[in-house]
Amino acid sequence: MSSPAHSTPQSARLSDRTVIRISGADRVRFLQGLVTADIAALGPNDAAWGACLTPQGRWQADFFVLAHPEDDCLLLDCAATQAETLRTQLLRFRLRADVTIDLTGLSVHALWGAATETLAGETLLENALSYRDPRLENTGWRLIDAPPATKANATEQDYALHRLALGLPDGAQDCETGRTLAAEANMDLLNGIAWSKGCYMGQEITARMHYRALVKRRLVPVAATTPLPAPGTPIEQNGVEVGTLRSSQDHLGLAMLKTGLPAAPLLCAGHTLTPRPPAWLAEALQPPVSSNSTPD
Repeated sequence: MSSPAHSTPQSARLSDRTVIRISGADRVRFLQGLVTADIAALGPNDAAWGACLTPQGRWQADFFVLAHPEDDCLLLDCAATQAETLRTQLLRFRLRADVTIDLTGLSVHALWGAATETLAGETLLENALSYRDPRLENTGWRLIDAPPATKANATEQDYALHRLALGLPDGAQDCETGRTLAAEANMDLLNGIAWSKGCYMGQEITARMHYRALVKRRLVPVAATTPLPAPGTPIEQNGVEVGTLRSSQDHLGLAMLKTGLPAAPLLCAGHTLTPRPPAWLAEALQPPVSSNSTPD
């Protein structure tokens, strides 16, 4: 499923996002040992998407990491509701590392659609710290610390529709702290996990799930003919619960569904849901290999 096409780029201020700044000589080594992304591979102005996991491989927070092009620091584009908790969590592992972790309050914009480098003649990518969303080619750009007068011709709801149409998760809305596995959030399919880097928190379980194809459920884009109910609403197939609805906007949403479901109607609080897995996800929804050691 692709995002709706637009003849002009769309820009929206994401008020639910903020930025954490990590500075100090040990910043790369420090973060490299904690998150799923390969921080050591980032050059100036490179960005990665990654997460902090529990030792059991369960999601705690996800974020984008930008290597500042002019300053010796890393910027974490994260959910505003998780920023303080994430900072506190990272500080627990600082020990004697030369690292400073600060909340900045910097703004975050999303920019997507055709000719995304400019909007109404304004060269947005030159007026802010900008990076391409590393998850999918057609996701667009993200802007950090854009000038206050930066034009926004779209709403956060418009961006939500764009994100959901592509099947991209918003961790704060779509994942359950201490329960969701990285692969269940499709981080293994969306460049959120570096398989060749060294150890990080939760790596053993994450690698086992990947190499043994043990994922039992995944986030799947779904659509309905009417606005969808609240997150957490159970989804049934043939009278059996097979998942729950996560984030949604109007008639589009993401659902955490069991893999390998047959082609039968899905019902959610009286709504008929139609799964719309994009090409990058379809193969991963095939029945998983059974194993008694698979995490639930």
